[in-house]
Amino acid sequence: MTEHSTLLAAFAPGNVAVITGAASGIGLAAAHRFAAMGLKLVLADRAGDTLERAGRAVSASVGGSDGAVLTVATDVAQREDVARLHEAATAHFGSVSVLMNNAGVGANPGLPWQDSAGWKALLDVNLWGIVHGVEAFAPSMLASGRPGVIVNTGSKQGITSPPGNGAYNLSKAAVKSYTETLAHELRNAGGTVSAHLLIPGFTHTGMTGADEKPAAAWTSAQVVDFMLERLGEGDFYILCPDNAVDRTTDERRIQWAADDLILNRPALSRWHPGYAKAFADYMRAQ
Repeated sequence: MTEHSTLLAAFAPGNVAVITGAASGIGLAAAHRFAAMGLKLVLADRAGDTLERAGRAVSASVGGSDGAVLTVATDVAQREDVARLHEAATAHFGSVSVLMNNAGVGANPGLPWQDSAGWKALLDVNLWGIVHGVEAFAPSMLASGRPGVIVNTGSKQGITSPPGNGAYNLSKAAVKSYTETLAHELRNAGGTVSAHLLIPGFTHTGMTGADEKPAAAWTSAQVVDFMLERLGEGDFYILCPDNAVDRTTDERRIQWAADDLILNRPALSRWHPGYAKAFADYMRAQ
């Protein structure tokens, strides 16, 4: 079986998908899309009415009577919670084929020398929530011998580190590095489970802080459709555009950020006043 056919096989009707952060945004859009594809779903999010409403909505979208949707209240920052999520998913449905570690928070705890507890709380969800998910699910996914896919939600902010929320950037940079290592080790394990990094562009979710979708943003459904398209092509880095930034612009910005190290420019030179003209000229030359 080729890598591409293995990826597609993981999403076969009747297979089981677990999604964290499933009560809203990209996670909820993925739940609706996966349900339409015929997957059985385990939706995980923090306890509350939002999760239960999401479960009912996804269940209703596929007829609501076949028990194909399970909700499990989960705080991904807590290792024991994610272990219980695995137990509930496998007890209810059996082997899991798709794990989407999507739960995340965008709170801004401030400057690097401020609010270390806030920085830790953000990392506990955005990074350790993913580590907990992989720790809980990857061994049984590998042991099953079945095609499997793990998608971890990162961010462009974890690649270019724009000023404004250093804690969030740190968490997503760590997710990128962790997922690269995960993909390598899964490949070396010789199984049929692969890992992929979802890198959304500007997406209208609860984190955008606006009820109405900004014109520049993609919808969560667009991100999920793009993710599935690129998974079908076997991509590891699923770099999403949006309505304001195309692939070429993203590539140029990422290249500039990488060249800070190679050329020994000041950190985050893209936002350094001494490099403003150089960066503007560089982008115009694309």
